[in-house]
Formats: sequence, C-alpha cells, structure tokens
Amino acid sequence: MGIACVASRAQIGMSAPRVAVEVHLGGGLPNFSIVGLPATAVKESKDRVRAALVNSGFEFPAGRITVNLSPADLPKEGCRYDLPIALGIVLASNQIKVPDAQLAGCEFYGELGLAGELRPIRGVLLAAAHAARESRSIVVPSANVTEARFAAPRSTCGAATLLAVCELAISGVRGELADAVDDPELPARPRELDLSDVRGQAAAKRALVIAAAGGHSLLFVGPPGAGKSMLSQRLPGLLPPLAGDEALDVAAIASVSTRGFAVTDYARRPFRAPHHTASASAIIGGGPQARPGEVSLAHRGVLFLDELPEFNRSVLESLREPLESGVVAISRAARQVEYPARFQLVAAMNPCPCGYLGESTANCRCAPPEIARYRARISGPLLDRIDLRVAVPAVSSEELLDENAPESVTSAQAAARVRAARELQLARASKLNCDLTGKEIQKFCRIDRVGRQLLAGAREKLALSARGVHRVLRVARTIADLESTDPETVKTKDGAAIAISMTHLAEALQLRRAID
Repeated sequence: MGIACVASRAQIGMSAPRVAVEVHLGGGLPNFSIVGLPATAVKESKDRVRAALVNSGFEFPAGRITVNLSPADLPKEGCRYDLPIALGIVLASNQIKVPDAQLAGCEFYGELGLAGELRPIRGVLLAAAHAARESRSIVVPSANVTEARFAAPRSTCGAATLLAVCELAISGVRGELADAVDDPELPARPRELDLSDVRGQAAAKRALVIAAAGGHSLLFVGPPGAGKSMLSQRLPGLLPPLAGDEALDVAAIASVSTRGFAVTDYARRPFRAPHHTASASAIIGGGPQARPGEVSLAHRGVLFLDELPEFNRSVLESLREPLESGVVAISRAARQVEYPARFQLVAAMNPCPCGYLGESTANCRCAPPEIARYRARISGPLLDRIDLRVAVPAVSSEELLDENAPESVTSAQAAARVRAARELQLARASKLNCDLTGKEIQKFCRIDRVGRQLLAGAREKLALSARGVHRVLRVARTIADLESTDPETVKTKDGAAIAISMTHLAEALQLRRAID
C-alpha cells in the first residue's frame, strides 16, 4: 500500500483554485477510479495514464488505484490532471523516491500522450499567475513554457515527457529554476494598419482620435464603401500597448478561451469583430463550461460590430450592462463565473437598408417605414450609451484619385497625441475620461455659465438624458485634453490641461448627433 499527493490547479472562470491530486494504492481486484467531480475528459485520463506509464518504462501497479481530486465539490475539467495523476501513481508505488519536502510548493500540469509525451493544455497562464502570487513553482509541457513565463518567469519549468518530469522531481524542481529567464522574448509583430491609408474622411479620423484618447464608444454611419470598417480597424494602432497587470489580464482571458493564447498577441490591444449572426452566448459568454465571450476577449481593447442593425436584438441589448459595469456575470445551474469586459465599442451601420440614403451618387430605394424599422433595431437605451455618432459620407472622386493629395496624419502621429492625452487624464484622475463618475465629472468637467446655457438648450433640442449629458461632458473634457497636448498649445499653456470651452462643448454635442 502507498499514498502520494501532487498539487495542481483547476480553472473556474478567471480563478484557479488549488487542487490536491491524492493517489492511494490498495489491495484487491484491479480497479482504477477517479473521484472528486471529474468531467468526462478527466475520467478518460485513466487509459492515457496507463499507456503512458507502461510506454515510459514504469510498472502499472496491480490492485485498487483510487485518485481523489480535492476539494471534492469543485468541478474538474480538461486534461491538465493527466501528469499529476501519473506522477502520483509513480510516487505511491515507490518507483521513484522523492521526499515530501522536495515537492512542497510545486505544481504540475499537462496532458499525456500514449507514449508518455507531454502535450500543451489550455489555461496555463492563468494557473501560473495564481501560482506566482503564492510563490509556488510549476512544471508544464515544453509547449506551454513561454506562455507560463509571462506570468511566472522565474518559477516555471518545462518538460517534454513523463520521464523528464520524474527526473525533475528527483533532482528538485526549485534547483532547476536557476537558469530560468527573467522575461520571455517576444517574436516580431506584424505592422499595424495605418490611418494614412484612408483617403479623405477628416471628420471621421478626428472622431477616431477623440475616441482613442478618452476610451469613448463610437458609431460610424455611412453608405457602403465609405471606409467605416477601414477606420475602425485602425483604432488599435492609436491605442498605447498594454503593460503590467493589464497585459496579463488580457492574456489570461485568451488562455482560457477556445482559441487559446498566442505569444504574438501579448501586450497588444485585442480587436474582436464577430459576425452579425453570432449568438448572445458567443458575444457575452456561456456554454456548458461558461467560456468567455467576445466582450471579454475584447477586454482592454476594441469590440467592432459591423452592420450593427443586422445583429439580433437580444444580442445588442445584452451589451448594455457590460458597457456600464465593465464586468460580465455568467450564471449557470452548476456554476457562476465573472469575466472582465472593459472594452471599447466601435460600431458601423448604413443609414438605411439599401445604404444610400442622402447620397447624390445613388438613389435610395427605401420607403420611410422601411427606414424607420431598420433604425428601430437599435434601441434607445443602447444608442444612449454610445458617446460619438459620426457620419461617414462617400469619398469624392477628387479625394480618392488625386495622386497629389496632401499626406494625411499617420497612426504614429495620432498615437503620440493619444498617449499624451491619456497620460494627462491618468495624472488628473487616475482613470480615463470615459470612466469618470458623477462627482468626478463635476470636479474635472466644469463649464462656465454660457456653456451651461448651451448644454441646457441642446438637451431640450436633442432630448438628451442625464446619462447623455454626462457623456457629452466627458467627450468635451477629452477634446480639451487633446488640445492641451497640441504642440502649439503646450508652448503657451506650459503643458497644463486647459478648461472646457464653448468650442469643446459644441464639438462634443455635434459628435452626439442623431442618426439621420
């Protein structure tokens, strides 16, 4: 008889609770049982572990083998428990001798192939982040080493086979960490799309820079081929790269998703563009395993919804809560999980079903009731949460074909102004303007008496809600911050943030135009 305990971790939403894999070898008829709420993939590990042990040169013990995954009331999913189960059997059968103190503070993850090789698993970065907070070391498949080292650079060991893991356990995992790298090397990244590639559309580009500077939501309205998608795809290139905990949070969400984590995407702002046929579960998250949806995969990045009215009404309405709270709570009968969802919404739509309402180059074929029904697909409460609504008219032939047209502002130039404006906001309120609360708006978005009269009149004409008034003030504050970062303004204002003027307020109101 023998008993052994090997540490690992489960994955429940964005948490990774520790799991003790306890293995007991007893007498009696041969039997291999796994208890502790194992899912199907965990139950099937019995056959993988048996083959891996035999093909690695170990003896598979006769008698009763009982594996307990503790805590027993926590659901266990995936193939990550293959390695700790196999290692526990080898330890319990005394085929290798490792003092308990040598494995203390170490965790093991990995799927086993039938020949004993270790295959990559999903969610390693999340587990590594939790292990690093508790000053624990981890052993993962070689294919997961780079991913894990983003969260735990000096406490991650990689192994290619079960035999290699056993050698690590005998020699001492912590002793093998002396050569661990401080930071993993990032591969070269593809060139970002440049704003200068878009011909014309000066007003839309201005709105894009304002949205990037303050983190505001944005809606482009215009005919087909006007450049709405091109403009939206260039927003990530205007945003500063992720750093520190933000980059880790985004990478951890990707690691637990169906797609998995890609090293080339680390510290890059995510850009998600789901098709308009996507379901509410795909956008918000859900399914049997409560996976993160598009709003969470776009955390700290951009969620682009092209052809906005073509999305299902229930899908669009489900965006209202995360737009306000920045969090998505997914409740199922067996579990309740929360995912972060602080994304920047960018949407595009046509002015009518045929797309050519108000265009001189094409005749609109839509009757007024059709136009009304088309626009009614976007509810008032959702539209009220969109800060900027910008018309994107068709590009003229002169702008499109003129070879001597003046050079447009590049993404690098715009990104520099966005970065300076964001630094100003963070220094003032420790947050972007889009996140200012009611009291902070009163403190940082003050306007004079004439401005209050203008805003009061605009509220009556535009039927602005209280939320709409606050969003106008936030946008006006961002416009003032952008002016504060202008080189000419810096010379005269010594880099100090300027107050909100009538010009800033008027532009913010113009950018909150109705869809016509």
